[in-house]
Amino acid sequence: MQHHQILRVITKFNLPLIMLFGLYVQFHGDFGPGGGFQAGVIVAAAFILYALVFGLEHARDVAPVGVLKTLSALGVLVYGGTGVVNMLLGGNFLDYNTLSPAHPAHGQHYGILAIELGVGITVASTLVLIFFAVGGRRERGGQG
Repeated sequence: MQHHQILRVITKFNLPLIMLFGLYVQFHGDFGPGGGFQAGVIVAAAFILYALVFGLEHARDVAPVGVLKTLSALGVLVYGGTGVVNMLLGGNFLDYNTLSPAHPAHGQHYGILAIELGVGITVASTLVLIFFAVGGRRERGGQG
């Protein structure tokens, strides 16, 4: 792998900005366009850019496969757990009004934030896992 110094410097400068934009899309999703899926794709794109510029092995050091698998499961757990908490509080699955009985609008806001966070975590970690699997296959001399 050739080392392109300019590309590496530009990538190091832009990665925090890409991640920050992903967070903006994540938390702006309940007020406008965006949300968990879009934010997860943006964050995954930052990790994939890192892997393309610095190499797959360095990217696996930054985001180990075990951690990504745990995050994938954690995101689904957050999503499902939000619905279960609503049921335990006497509401329907994913009926956010029960999260704040005094102010149902606040409950809606909290519920959407939790759901979108779970989706974002799952999408980002799963996309990076898929990239690692495809990239690792190519490194091992597989088809493609």
